[in-house]
Amino acid sequence: MSAIEQCRNAALGGHVLRCEGCAAIEVAYNSCRNRHCPRCQASAARRWLEAREADLLPVEYYHVVFTLPAAISAIAYYNKAAIYGLLFDIAAETLRTIAADPKHLGAQIGATLVLHTWGSALTHHPHVHGIVPGGGLSPDRSRWVACRPGFFLPVRVLS
Repeated sequence: MSAIEQCRNAALGGHVLRCEGCAAIEVAYNSCRNRHCPRCQASAARRWLEAREADLLPVEYYHVVFTLPAAISAIAYYNKAAIYGLLFDIAAETLRTIAADPKHLGAQIGATLVLHTWGSALTHHPHVHGIVPGGGLSPDRSRWVACRPGFFLPVRVLS
């Protein structure tokens, strides 16, 4: 916290900038470069987000979460690599299988999956967050198959 409190003030030092044209002087204090600092990371986060947005398809995106049952979560605490690997594999396979079913979407989809191992209460709670585009390629890969607006796949079936 002290690094963040000292960010961009005299405590961390700085340098003086002087305009050669008008001789105006400006003091620029050094940043803390702490990854939690909102001043330091705001511009980096904005640049990262803009770069990711350039990669997005012009479609709706959906957020899905796959959570381990409590009994398996306890096993995961002691066998992280094996269980977390299975959680990723099963989440991806479930999304691909349900999306490929013609009753639901009938398309080959992609997803970005991210592992979270702790819940908001800071207790061990392994789960995978997925960001999924609202559609996919037809089985012959010749066209885009969009999901219904505002609806990706049935939660009950994914469960």
